[in-house]
Amino acid sequence: MKLLVVAVGRLKADYARLGCADFFQRAGRLLPVDIVEVRDAKRGRRGDVDRWKADEADHIRAALPPNCTVVALDERGRSWTSREFAGWLEMQQMRAVPTVAFVIGGPDGLDPTLRAQADRVWALGPGTMAHELARLVLAEQLYRAASILAGTPYHRD
Repeated sequence: MKLLVVAVGRLKADYARLGCADFFQRAGRLLPVDIVEVRDAKRGRRGDVDRWKADEADHIRAALPPNCTVVALDERGRSWTSREFAGWLEMQQMRAVPTVAFVIGGPDGLDPTLRAQADRVWALGPGTMAHELARLVLAEQLYRAASILAGTPYHRD
């Protein structure tokens, strides 16, 4: 099984760039991880946020491989403990899911139709967080889950 992260925009903040590079590299030693950054919607001074989110959703959909399981990251989703998440990933491996794709929207969030089409909606926490921070938290959680599945000592109960 391959893990795919599809995120809107490039990481600009140093903390996010460095942290994501570190955790995605670590996770990649245990499970294959690919990261695809898709183009942000062109935002003007006045704009239609719904149109921007729809444009970004089109870019995300174009980056998703066929037959993948899609997990949308959104505060309206279900929260998992790290062990629950690792167990869910293990279940996807046992079901021979070829790719689990995690999608992160842009600064305005995810398009509601993309969120509704996702196989799972995962809340990294109860509040809204910057999309760069969400990517960093996802990177750490992917590494933590891979560590749990591999039996390495990173995760402590």
